[in-house]
Amino acid sequence: MHRTRARLSDGREIIYYDEAPGRVPVPDPRGLPPVEPRCEVRRDPLTGDHVTITAHRNARTFLPPADQCPLCPGGPASEIPDPSYEVAVFENRFPSFDVRTPPVPPLVDGAADGAADGAADGAADGAADGAAGGVARARGDGRCEVVCFTDDHAASMALLPVSRVRTVIDAWADRTAELSAIPGVRQVFVFENRGVEIGVTLHHPHGQIYAYPFVTPRTERMLAMAAGRDLFGDVLKAERAGSRVVVAGEHWTAYVPAAARWPVEVHLMPHRHVPDLAALDDGERAELAVLYRDLLRRCDALYDDPLPYVAGWHQAPTGAGRDLVRLHLELFSVRRAPGKIKYLAGSESGMAAWINDVPPEAAAARLRGVTAGEASG
Repeated sequence: MHRTRARLSDGREIIYYDEAPGRVPVPDPRGLPPVEPRCEVRRDPLTGDHVTITAHRNARTFLPPADQCPLCPGGPASEIPDPSYEVAVFENRFPSFDVRTPPVPPLVDGAADGAADGAADGAADGAADGAAGGVARARGDGRCEVVCFTDDHAASMALLPVSRVRTVIDAWADRTAELSAIPGVRQVFVFENRGVEIGVTLHHPHGQIYAYPFVTPRTERMLAMAAGRDLFGDVLKAERAGSRVVVAGEHWTAYVPAAARWPVEVHLMPHRHVPDLAALDDGERAELAVLYRDLLRRCDALYDDPLPYVAGWHQAPTGAGRDLVRLHLELFSVRRAPGKIKYLAGSESGMAAWINDVPPEAAAARLRGVTAGEASG
């Protein structure tokens, strides 16, 4: 994997990842004005959850026609000036988190003065402790990147050759290591949203990376559950001995979790305890490229249409608790049957109390039962 760095006309970084050396980046001809992000994090005093406020994202591109796709190479609207690319990563033009965000007032509505010092430098966690029932505010420090898997607008991750999937994995790992080193970043999340049912705004095959200035609520709950034991090792051992394994290799196992929330939900976990993608060795990355593509093809073969999904890599925090969380993929879909979508209704949206219409054992059997021909896409 060969990495080449360049800058877009508004100063954002773009990085090309190629299987062979020799790329000379084409300058961005657009003459864009500098990005002026406004990213703010507030902490809910009732739950402790962080909520990010980003008014500038309301103007982001929404489902443009193919000839105006900003992820296709070299076009007049393209974020990628080169006429072709293999894998390209660039800073999001409409970020949720950005270290260039100007300072925000430290507190709102009745918060105590003691929180101001924690909020001023973007430490939303520290700010909340002194808020005395008010709402702590902080800059949304961090970074958001777009990861383009291919320059082919009509492709998908499932249809890429294994060598390209491996390049994407290496790019994910490289970005995870670099973003984790940014001062103030607490966790790095690599993910792909696919399908209009999920809410994607661009059809071109791509994913994103968020470098958060806080530990996410889901990970905080995992940390609490993992305290004092090898939680992920215990779960993997139990799943590998059960009936919900979909596919397994020397280094990885994909399974439908016993308490799956979604009608289609698969976790892919390494057999070795590693904190993040950057910590995977060559053998683990090589097998992941094969198994991940196989898993995506199985998912696409479930229904007549390509499956809408979210595929997110849970990685350990950069600081406290890093030894407790094992890297793993969570892939899920809102499609519960052909032509039918699972909408988050009152119980899920209002109380986070999940109800799944599809038994996990049945979902695992269906995914296992997809033949190689059906899964080949």
